[in-house]
Amino acid sequence: MKVGMNVLLWTAAATEEHLPLLDSIKGWGYDGVEFPMFGPDCSPWATLAAKLDDLGLGRTAVTVMPESANPIADDAAVRQAGLDHLRACLDACAVLGATHLVGPLYSPCGRLVGRGATPAEWGWAVEALRAAAEHAATLGITLAVEPLNRFETYFLNCAEQAVRFVDEVGHPSLGILYDTFHANIEEKDPVGAISVEGSRIAHVHISENDRSTPGAGHVPWPETFAAVRASGYDGWLTVEAFGRALPEVAAATSIWRDMLESEEALARQTAEFIRSGWRG
Repeated sequence: MKVGMNVLLWTAAATEEHLPLLDSIKGWGYDGVEFPMFGPDCSPWATLAAKLDDLGLGRTAVTVMPESANPIADDAAVRQAGLDHLRACLDACAVLGATHLVGPLYSPCGRLVGRGATPAEWGWAVEALRAAAEHAATLGITLAVEPLNRFETYFLNCAEQAVRFVDEVGHPSLGILYDTFHANIEEKDPVGAISVEGSRIAHVHISENDRSTPGAGHVPWPETFAAVRASGYDGWLTVEAFGRALPEVAAATSIWRDMLESEEALARQTAEFIRSGWRG
C-alpha cells in the first residue's frame, strides 16, 4: 500500500512554483503525488518528474474530459477528440512517470442531459476506452474509470455499472477507481461495493463524505480499509480533498464554506490516518 496526495487541494495545474510543495508532501509522510492533468500541456511534466525522482516520490494523474472532447458525443469528430485527449494525457503521464491515469474518462464531469446513458453512448465509451487502454499498455500505464455521483454524471454512477463497463472493455490496462465520496452517495452499501468491484479495483481515492478531512465525517473507515485489503488491492490510497483556495475548483466541487483548518493541516493529519487505518 502507498499513500498519495492529490495536489488539487492547492492547484489545478502544477508548475515550478509548486516544487516546494512537493518537498512538503514528502515531509508529511506521503509516498507519492497525484497531479490534475486537465490539459496534457498544462504543466512542465519533465521538470516535475525530475523533482519527484530526487524526492523518491511516485506519481499518478487524474483527468477530466472537456466538452469539446467527449467520447460519448453524438458528433464523431468530438468523440475522436475525446480519444485524442486520453492518448495525449497518457503521453504526458509517460513524461511525468505516472503509473496511473484516472478519473471520469468517459464523459465531461457535470454534463447532465436529463436521462441515463443510451446503448449508443455505452458502445462509444467502450470503444474509446478500449483504444485508450491499448495505448496505455504500450506505455506501461494503468487507466482507472471513476463512477461519479448522479449530480456529476449520468453515465457511470455505481459499482455494478462500472464492473459491467470494465468487463465489456475487456482490457487488462483498464480498471476501476473506487472513490469513498461518490460511493457514500450512490451505493446502498458503500463498503459492500468494494467486493463487487473486487480485483477490478485499480486505484482508490480517500475522500470524506463532505470532501474535507478524512476521518472527520461519517465514512465508515475501519470497514472500508478492511474491505479494500480483503479485495486483494495493495496499490495507491490517494487523498482527494477540496477546500476554497482555488475558486474555480471550489465552484466545480460545490465547496461553499470553509470546512478545514488549513490545507497543510489536512494533509499532515491524513497521511498517518490512512496508515493507521490500513494497519487495522
